[in-house]
Amino acid sequence: MMQNLELHPPKRQALLASGAETAGGAMLVLGAFTPLAASLLTGSMVTAIRKVHLPQGLWNQNSGYEYNLALIAALAALIDGGPGSPSVDSALGIHCTGPRWTLASLAAGEAGSTLAIEIGQRAAGDSQHEPASPSVEGAAPEAAVPAS
Repeated sequence: MMQNLELHPPKRQALLASGAETAGGAMLVLGAFTPLAASLLTGSMVTAIRKVHLPQGLWNQNSGYEYNLALIAALAALIDGGPGSPSVDSALGIHCTGPRWTLASLAAGEAGSTLAIEIGQRAAGDSQHEPASPSVEGAAPEAAVPAS
């Protein structure tokens, strides 16, 4: 899937995305470092919007980004209000809530998405300039098609 989304190298991008979603989800459930957890999840949702859902429009029924926006809004509300008293943040005395923390977390998620996409584009460009792999080294070059 990452290959089709032009997120290169695909295996590394898949591992990073699944790690961010797993860690972010676990942290969110525990109420641990809530703004960081939301940033990790927001980054994944923004990347999904940009690489998959944006061309389909807003509505989820057309494979649009409505659901991703709803998840981002829920994350923003959780940061703004805080994870509550039965949370790791509360037990550690961490009170990173309010509009500034919300905006910072959303911005960090957007920055992470931009970074992942930029790295993927640069890696794709680098791989086009690499020599052929040993498995196709002896293969005949493709015939050039003259321009009309």
